[in-house]
This record gives sequence, structure tokens and C-alpha cells, in this order.
Amino acid sequence: MLSEPGFSMRKIVMIHANQGQKISFLNDNLVVKDKEGKIILQYTCHRVFIIYIIGGFTVTSGLIERGRRFGISFVFLTAGYKFYESIPYASRGNTMLVSRQYTSNINGQIAQKIVENKILNQRKALLSLRKYKDGIVMLDKRLESLVEPIDDLATLLGIEGTAAKIYFNRVFEDANWQGRQPRVKNDVINLLLDIGYTVLFNYVDAMTSMYGFDVYKGNLHQEFYKRKSLICDLVEPFRVIVDLKIRKMYNLKQISEDDFICQRGRYMINFKSKTNYGVEFAKEINDYSICIYRYVKGYYRWFMTSEDISKMPMAEVVKNDFN
Repeated sequence: MLSEPGFSMRKIVMIHANQGQKISFLNDNLVVKDKEGKIILQYTCHRVFIIYIIGGFTVTSGLIERGRRFGISFVFLTAGYKFYESIPYASRGNTMLVSRQYTSNINGQIAQKIVENKILNQRKALLSLRKYKDGIVMLDKRLESLVEPIDDLATLLGIEGTAAKIYFNRVFEDANWQGRQPRVKNDVINLLLDIGYTVLFNYVDAMTSMYGFDVYKGNLHQEFYKRKSLICDLVEPFRVIVDLKIRKMYNLKQISEDDFICQRGRYMINFKSKTNYGVEFAKEINDYSICIYRYVKGYYRWFMTSEDISKMPMAEVVKNDFN
């Protein structure tokens, strides 16, 4: 299992097979070439944490062997950044951990803590923008409603949904925001949120898989066929990383309408786009890698040793302090 100093050197690599990029290995180095065969990236495998491969790709035994040897996870996305498969570097057989997941009596309390953590980070995000005092006051009221235990999941989800509406309406107020509609992609911002959240989700998945959790057993998100409910839980406090990145890019006019096409009311990335949005999100997430690492590791240690909900770690979204 990676130590913090060891993990701090691990990076995200994104390869665009749909643009003709190819991956190979030279000794212990990852080599990426463009469609002309020119080397565009050469990086030691010892410093790679996760590789995202965009577009059609052939998996070889050598790729899997390198992943196992160096602790690298692979995520495969379509040209439109839709997830279709992953090969995580996972710890297998942690039966004690999985047993605790299915016998714990505090799943409801964990769910409430996750919602509280998410709203706290949304509040912090609004505060960092030096405006929206009204929104901060409204989020504070939602946090006050979480002081006492809530047994009803529907009530908890209602609080989370109301807080999200307050938050999104302010973060994207200048972007003609019409509301969050996951997977609908009816505007550019919703499309970029889906892309950013996909990159973030699989990053947290790779992190969590290292400890041997059953990622399909959640707390706030209940079990559903093929849904990694635990990852849905643990990603919640970190969504603000993607939100604020998109807001910043929008305000700096780094998001161009020419980068997108709309077909039947659904937006998608134009293959001629000058901006590589997946890479932009990967860079941003990498800047917050240590706080994600500390949270997942802290959650694992707490979950294995305690049922005192007051000691459950809270995710603080801060940039890596070694940069």
C-alpha cells in the first residue's frame, strides 16, 4: 500500500487513442507516441498512479502485467468521455473489511456525515468566491438541520438536493445555468460536469480499490445493479474541484462554443476542439491528489477500527502543499 510520500509523486496520465496516440513500455518507462510515431511523453512507471485511455484501444498482457507490477490502474473511456471499462490495481481478499461493510450498524450515520461534508465544502467554495453571502446563509441552515440524527434517507437526500440547487445557482449564475441534469448533456456546462465527474469518479475508485473495499456497497447511495455506490459516496465531498475548475475556465473564456457540437439536443465534444478538457480536469484533480489520498486512507483506518461517527474523517479540499 502506497505511503503518502510515495503517492505524492504519482501522476495521472491521459492517452487519446482516438487521436492516434499509442502506448508502449521501454524498460520501466511509459512511452506515448503520436500518430506520426513521435514521442510526446516518456515517464517512469514508478510515478504513474492511473492511466486514462480515450477511444478504442487493444489491451495486451504486457499492459496488465505493468499495471500489476507498478500499481497502476487503467480506465477506458469513449471518445466522448463515457466510461466503459477499468482495470484497477486492487487489493483482493480483505474479507474482514468487506464483512464490516455488510454488518456495520452505522451506515445511516455515515450517509449523513457524507452529506454534511459535501455541504461544508460547497459552503467553502462559495466563501472562496468572496460573494454569495445569501447562499452561505442558506447552506448554513441546511447544515443546522444535520445536527440531529436523521433516520429517513429521503429526508437526507432532500437536504442534499436543496443545498446543491442553492450552490449551483450561484457557482454558474453567469453561464445561463438552467439546473443540474446528470447525463442529459443539454448544455455545455452539464456536459463538462459529466466529463469532470467521470475523471474524478474513476480516480477515487482507483484510490479506494487499493484498500480492498467492496465498492458496490454504499451508505448514502444504496446498492443498485452494477453501480459502485461506495465510490458515489466518497466522491461527493470532492465534486467542488470540478465545479470551480469549470467556473474558472468559463470566466477566463477558455470554454469556446466551437469546441462542442449539439445533436438532437445533446452536446458533445467536437473532435476539432482546441482545448483538451479531459486533460484540464486531470491536471486539476492531480493538484488535489493528497487531500483525496488522506481522506480515503483515513476513512479506511477509521472504518476498520471504530464505529464512533464523531471520529469519521472529513474531506478538506485543499491543494497539495508540496507544490
